[in-house]
Amino acid sequence: MTHKYTIDGMTCNGCRSHVENILNNVDGVSEASVNLEKGEAVIEMERHIELKVFENALESDGGRYKISSHKKTEKKVSHEDDKQAQEHTLSGSQVYYCPMHCEGDKTYDKPGDCPVCGMHLVAQPSNTTAVKESYQIHGMTCDGCRTHVEQILNKIEGVERASVNLEKGEAVIEMKNQIPLKVFEKAFEADGGSYSIAVKGDTEAAARHQARKEERIANQSNSGTFYCPMHCEGDKTYDKPGDCPVCGMDLVPMASNSADEAADDSGYKLLLKKFWIAVAFTIPIFIIAMSEMIPDNPLYEWMPMKYWNWIQFVLSIPVVFYATWMFFERAYRSIKTWNLNMFTLIGIGAGVAWIFSVFGMLFPEFFPSQFKTESGSVHVYFESAAVILTLVLMGQVLEARAHNRTNSAVKELLKLAPNKAVRVVDGVEETISIDDIQLGDKLRVKPGEKIPVDGSIIEGESSIDESMITGEPVPVTKTVGDQVSSGTINGKQTFVMKAEKIGSDTLLSQIIDMVNKASMSRAPIQKLADKISGWFVPIVVIVAIITFVVWALIGPEPSYVYALVNAIAVLIIACPCALGLATPMSVMVGVGKGAQNGVLIKNAESLEALNKIDVLIIDKTGTITEGKPSVEKVGSSENYSEDEVLQYIVSLNQNSEHPLADATVKYGKEKKVNTEASGFKTTDFNSVTGKGVTGIINGKKVALGNEKMMEEAGAKIANSLQANISEEQKKGKTVPMLSVEGNVVGYVVISDKIKATSKKAIADLQEKGIEVIMLTGDNQDTAQAVASELNLKDFKAEMLPQDKLKAVEELQAKGEKVAMAGDGINDAPALAQSDVGIAMGTGTDVAIESAGVTLVKGDLHGIVKAFQLSEKVMRNIKQNLFFAMIYNTLGVPVAAGVLFPVFGILLSPMIAALAMSFSSVSVITNALRLRAAKID
Repeated sequence: MTHKYTIDGMTCNGCRSHVENILNNVDGVSEASVNLEKGEAVIEMERHIELKVFENALESDGGRYKISSHKKTEKKVSHEDDKQAQEHTLSGSQVYYCPMHCEGDKTYDKPGDCPVCGMHLVAQPSNTTAVKESYQIHGMTCDGCRTHVEQILNKIEGVERASVNLEKGEAVIEMKNQIPLKVFEKAFEADGGSYSIAVKGDTEAAARHQARKEERIANQSNSGTFYCPMHCEGDKTYDKPGDCPVCGMDLVPMASNSADEAADDSGYKLLLKKFWIAVAFTIPIFIIAMSEMIPDNPLYEWMPMKYWNWIQFVLSIPVVFYATWMFFERAYRSIKTWNLNMFTLIGIGAGVAWIFSVFGMLFPEFFPSQFKTESGSVHVYFESAAVILTLVLMGQVLEARAHNRTNSAVKELLKLAPNKAVRVVDGVEETISIDDIQLGDKLRVKPGEKIPVDGSIIEGESSIDESMITGEPVPVTKTVGDQVSSGTINGKQTFVMKAEKIGSDTLLSQIIDMVNKASMSRAPIQKLADKISGWFVPIVVIVAIITFVVWALIGPEPSYVYALVNAIAVLIIACPCALGLATPMSVMVGVGKGAQNGVLIKNAESLEALNKIDVLIIDKTGTITEGKPSVEKVGSSENYSEDEVLQYIVSLNQNSEHPLADATVKYGKEKKVNTEASGFKTTDFNSVTGKGVTGIINGKKVALGNEKMMEEAGAKIANSLQANISEEQKKGKTVPMLSVEGNVVGYVVISDKIKATSKKAIADLQEKGIEVIMLTGDNQDTAQAVASELNLKDFKAEMLPQDKLKAVEELQAKGEKVAMAGDGINDAPALAQSDVGIAMGTGTDVAIESAGVTLVKGDLHGIVKAFQLSEKVMRNIKQNLFFAMIYNTLGVPVAAGVLFPVFGILLSPMIAALAMSFSSVSVITNALRLRAAKID
């Protein structure tokens, strides 16, 4: 039997391995597999084992980790509660923690050094106990809604800070303690029920919300799963095509391999149908109204004007009450909840024109003479209302088409995953769904097929096209033992692979998840647009009122007519949505573009910060070099043979997980070293971060590592041996030394090839004016050799993790904006401290978690791509903001009639509607240009 549990307290891959070992040692457990990112454990049992047994096993290990029944939405809550309880016992004193998190979430009540890595303990901020949760928010239509929702959430007792993203319809809420979802639901209900909140990923809550909303929308024919391209209700999906009940845009099918292509345009066609109906009725209205400009109007010979007014009224009914009625629904809701938006302005402007016309037609005696024609009929504006609404609807149609293209990158990524796979069981092949693949399954991948999940090749070899994930067009040769990723395409040979990561754990799933999260994040530059949007609609309404008053008082005759027309034009031309869309559209397209080129952006803040970087700090091993060290040779002193030195080295390094240790153990196997047979057994093994390892072998104190390790061991070295070591180091080699009982008796020469792209990438970055600094834990001679080859003027050697962290802090203290690129655990503190952390995709989970940017392929050329992407996205955002601000800054005064006294120019409400529709479409179209941008 198999059960899934939630694990709390893990912070790195070491924690994951440790928890996995504890669980596997429990009697009755067949296999336990732990996932760090999800905080989950999947345990196969020979018989049912009570949860208490696992709790006791983890408790006996020190209580750093907690296990509970698998409840996805409660995971963070329980973990944070554990931290709160732990810190509560330390009340009245400052709490400290290790910046390396060597012992998970363990805290200390006194300052000092970490007992594991020796780094200084850091004081924990007082607000670290806050719970941080992400929710879906339904019902938002514009940035005014976003501001209003934030205000509702921030007023709730216990909420520290609430940040709402309009584009994805999500809220991130920081709380002093966990607040029940019911509290948020009641707050929204008290506000009028226009918005609702649901736990992200909670399908039951989403279903309840769906049921409530479906009571208010018309039933449509079922043809699959659909969503609003504006994400008006977050991640909510619909089972029926149609238009979004919030923004009125056509719903589009979810992107997936099984999506019905015929359904792709069903929602769009429905909206387009409404548009053509509106056009069909608006054109005759327009012709009738404009015929007044024709001398001796022939229409009036058929019947008097007042009857033509009735015809215009009848023709306008389908336009107002069918094709564009959604605009008035949005306007009513916005006024009712006082979250004013674009629909408020459209509803007031077009609504006033239409209602004025109806009343003027029915009750002409109540209107002053200024509004009347020579025949005594009141001037009607059915054509203005109909044309305005039709043009706005046209803008919605164009936006619907354009929005559908902004998330095309995610759609393309989703299409990479195949639906089926071929599983091999006892030599027999069977075709199964990708959802039925289990960890450890053997899968056969034939030529030209997509690889179904992540894993390693166990039989055969082939060339793999990884361009869809890394952005590199050249296929990569893979053989037995090599890793392959889901979504990549097999070449011309068949191979068998072992499934090692499935479902949401695969690289492709993680990329899609990161792209989605980054798309909903808000860049700091958006704050300006948010502030303006918050006051925009009320100011426009005030300007419209002032326009009416001024024209009514001092305008030419008929002054009231001029006043009404110009006030309507002001309301119609203003476009807050252009401001609201300026940043998120560019971010969404840019993040998708990055994913297609192997550059994964964690959030919009990192994307913006990259464009301001002055200094780039890079690690050597795994960043500049391949990160695949290999042993060239072993050297020894006169009293020891090379075989003896290798025996000591292999015996020590068998206990280490360091890449250099793996290289020496592999070399030992090639040389057929057998430490057990020869009696070389290590006890009291200890790893010293940034220095090396120590242990006892056959009763002798042994140390292996760099110069600092030898200093700590008090080891002496002969001049001849030192000369040999220095000579190798000057060639750029890494040379760990071996000491036995206080004397250096040998060394091992390890080389790590510099990546082919490193030199050009560094040169490209320097041309951009970015100062590149190399920090490495290697010795001075090795660092000097690598720096010389790469034309690096600034580098520092023998850097410990705390030294790298300090280097970042010193540069920041000088006012520099610093980016840090690395791939190891020792880089994590510096990555987290830097303005932008860049993790190489080949690195550890901790490094990637600490970074704002992750490079899938893991070479420096990816950093060049990241900087190019940031530059292009930020330029695009600024263009959008400039256009939106200039448009509104100039458009509103022109509509108010400021040009009339000098140039005699007035803006018709119909022209204002056309301009308004195209303003937001232009912003989206400009953002879509990023799809064609070159990132190389």
